Amino acid sequence: MSTHLSHLEAAKDLFDAIDSNAEKAVGDPLPIATVDAMVEADLHATMIPKVLGGPELGLLDSMDVWAEVARADGSAGWCLMASAATTAYFAAYCPDTLTDEMFGDGVPLAAGQFAPMGVGELSDDGVTVSGSYQFGSGINHAKWAGAGVITAPTDGSDAEYLFCITPRENAQVVGNWDVLGLQGTASYDYTLDSVLIPRHATFPLGAPRLRGGPMYDLGVIPLTSAGHAAFALGVVRRALDETMKIASTKQRMAGKSKIGEDQRFLYDLGVLESRFRAAELWVKTTYAELEADIIATDTYDARLGAAAMQANIFVTQEGADIVRQCYLHSGTAGLRQGPLNRCFRDIHAGTQHALTSPGGTIGFAEGLLTQPHIADVAADEA
Repeated sequence: MSTHLSHLEAAKDLFDAIDSNAEKAVGDPLPIATVDAMVEADLHATMIPKVLGGPELGLLDSMDVWAEVARADGSAGWCLMASAATTAYFAAYCPDTLTDEMFGDGVPLAAGQFAPMGVGELSDDGVTVSGSYQFGSGINHAKWAGAGVITAPTDGSDAEYLFCITPRENAQVVGNWDVLGLQGTASYDYTLDSVLIPRHATFPLGAPRLRGGPMYDLGVIPLTSAGHAAFALGVVRRALDETMKIASTKQRMAGKSKIGEDQRFLYDLGVLESRFRAAELWVKTTYAELEADIIATDTYDARLGAAAMQANIFVTQEGADIVRQCYLHSGTAGLRQGPLNRCFRDIHAGTQHALTSPGGTIGFAEGLLTQPHIADVAADEA
């Protein structure tokens, strides 16, 4: 059995346990039993280079694993992909002096916000970071905490945008996670107060890879967006599956038959499933093309990257509407606590992330206008 299949099968085997834990932990952080089960199955290590003890799965293979966990519980899938991406950054872009420490006892769990919300003062000892951060998904069970900073040089040199990592105990967790969805992620605010981070535990945006294969040359934004797309795929798939279960057994109070026998529902279900499969195909096609191209050429194709990241935006925003339609068809079953209710809240929380904002679609469209039109290309080739 291939490494990919073993990880994916492990994720499938955990479905019932993760789902059951999520139902018992409404409003609480991700249960430690779920965290431990994912770690024991090595699911958090999907993108870690082989030289550091990881399986170094390809991008789509990692996405399959994350989507399967998100299908069981959106919060579990979110925390998993966030930690997996974070550890992959520092595994690929930082020197041995960090990786020997960070991965010395295996692949750790990590969390953090990498938007440049902090300031870093440079010295011979490293970067002293101070800042207030949000959205530390899974930080309560993580061993390492990440942070994005803008350096404040005193020698007249240009400021840098750095990604930093530090042991979790150096972060002061504030709380502030009273939210609609993704409640289990416990994406707490946290602060770093004059924390000295060695320079080897940082890398600039756009840093070259020091280990691992060409996939890591995609950089932090495409790698992160792949995780968000996987989350959406898992949650929306679950919502559709739950809707079909409800429709096969439930009859509305004023209805004359089960929901699944209603012609309007059947038509809408066919459309919703088609919309999901179309979005899923676009996601998998674009990320497969992006990964295959950088392996073949060793060059990042911004056009392919823009298409992949737009596919992530599309599956998340489109997915939210699909789940909303599922909710409307479910009657009071969707209103009550349960998997469909959880999917509804989680996917709408996911739409608010910067990488899934509809604003990114504008940049994608602007890029389309600079590309040759198909008709013009055909005319030139004739």
